Amino acid sequence: MAEIIGRPNVNLDLTFRINEAEARALEDLAGYGDDNFIKAFYEKLGKCYMEKHEAGLRSFLCSVRKFLPSYLAALDEARKAFLSLPGRVGLYKGPETKP
Repeated sequence: MAEIIGRPNVNLDLTFRINEAEARALEDLAGYGDDNFIKAFYEKLGKCYMEKHEAGLRSFLCSVRKFLPSYLAALDEARKAFLSLPGRVGLYKGPETKP
């Protein structure tokens, strides 16, 4: 006979949208590296609030470094290809900054 074992689970999975300017800023922020960013954060703002979330922050920064660069590189390549089309007029001035 089959055995069924239940384990209650409470989980949170968030999806959030950011624009290109926000993505580039987040990539640069993560580029400081976990240790450097956390050290500067603690020195300037203290450990009171963030220390209990340090593992989550490190995981988040790791995810940013893992995923954002490829998406931004693809965007850069697409923009480069689009701007090289014959008859294309105008200059690219950077990412949109409005959320």
